[in-house]
Amino acid sequence: MKQYSSTELTNSKIFKFWLPLAATWLMMSVEGPFIAAIIARLPEPKFNLAAYGVAFSFALVIEAPVIMIMSASTALVKDNFSFNKLRNFTYIINGTITGLMLIFLIPPIFDYITLDLISLPKEVVNLTHLACIILLPWPGTIGYRRFYQGIMIRHNHTRRVAYGTVVRLSMMAATALFLYLNFEFDGVVVGASALSAGVTFEAIASKLMSLDILNSLRENKSAETSISYKEIFTFYYPLALTSMLGLGVHPFVTFFIGQSRMAIESLAVLPVINSLVFIFRSAGLSFQEVGIALVGDKGEGFVQLRKFARNLALVVAGLLIIISISPLSELWFRDVSGLSAELTRFALLPLIIISIMPALTVTVSFQRSILVAFKNTSPITPATAIEVVGILIVLYLCITGFNLVGAVAAMVAFIVGRLGAILYLSPPYSKIAKQFMNKNK
Repeated sequence: MKQYSSTELTNSKIFKFWLPLAATWLMMSVEGPFIAAIIARLPEPKFNLAAYGVAFSFALVIEAPVIMIMSASTALVKDNFSFNKLRNFTYIINGTITGLMLIFLIPPIFDYITLDLISLPKEVVNLTHLACIILLPWPGTIGYRRFYQGIMIRHNHTRRVAYGTVVRLSMMAATALFLYLNFEFDGVVVGASALSAGVTFEAIASKLMSLDILNSLRENKSAETSISYKEIFTFYYPLALTSMLGLGVHPFVTFFIGQSRMAIESLAVLPVINSLVFIFRSAGLSFQEVGIALVGDKGEGFVQLRKFARNLALVVAGLLIIISISPLSELWFRDVSGLSAELTRFALLPLIIISIMPALTVTVSFQRSILVAFKNTSPITPATAIEVVGILIVLYLCITGFNLVGAVAAMVAFIVGRLGAILYLSPPYSKIAKQFMNKNK
């Protein structure tokens, strides 16, 4: 993998490396609004949108242990030996989470969680269970394709990652439109089927596009490094715990929102709001692998990457703030997403509150990338734990103490929690950053 010195790594080179990854996340961000728009145009949109949002949250929680596999393969797969080790490690995780999802889908267990613990309406529970059954392939295929995407990123083939996402979106859109136009399925069935089809084809495409890299790894055995499963586990488990904590908060958020004022309306607009915000957060989410790949073995690219990250944070947050306080937000919710006039008005304030989240996403992604690149992953887990605890405490206080509408309370909680994580990561990140700054003076 080519590394750049501090003089070689320019904004232009960072941009060219980052752009395909950003395009990948941006294309994925279209997925949510597209599916939500179709569900909103089918019968019973309020219940189906709520069920889709809940089912997607559950799927995200179950896939959490494999989310960081892309970062791990970007950092660790250096030769054929490390490839085989991490591939086997990935397969074990994929099999485990698929088994857990099967257990979760057993009706008595599912009903206990959704009806007794979360207190969802019965109509939403039935639709959510159906969607989760359809999403059963989702966690394993996510882990599979992220493993191969990390390999492509490490070997500077970021465009191929974007090509895989084109395959995913094409199959997702084709499936959704086919079911929408030819059958009378519930909206949540159309949405879940489209998601499963898209990610399955993307996983297959990612493997096929990695074949030449894998062949070169097998042929080059002159500089193979030794890595054990224990070393992989030690490196990876803080990352896995991080994603598990971060994504595991969603069912708890759903629980609190279910106890709030205007619960159904809040559950209905959350996937639509989150889909719009995700478009701008995608720029930051994609930057984590950029930092890992380009910072260099001795931090040669740190200064330039930090400048790029700061400018990126300002741009993405600024754009979303402009949309949230202008008529463009109503245009998005009403005309693009297909929300009713009532739900459109309901969604405006939560969007304004969450509009600075893209800048916070860039910040935390860059902090994590530096820590991962230099194998100091241990602070990442407690930072996420602080974020999760902060979200739950603020959400509880906003709903029970101040009687806020659920969607508004959730957005306030998300912002406070993310700020807590950034503050916690600042000391270990700054310690590494100071070393790079001193070297580059």
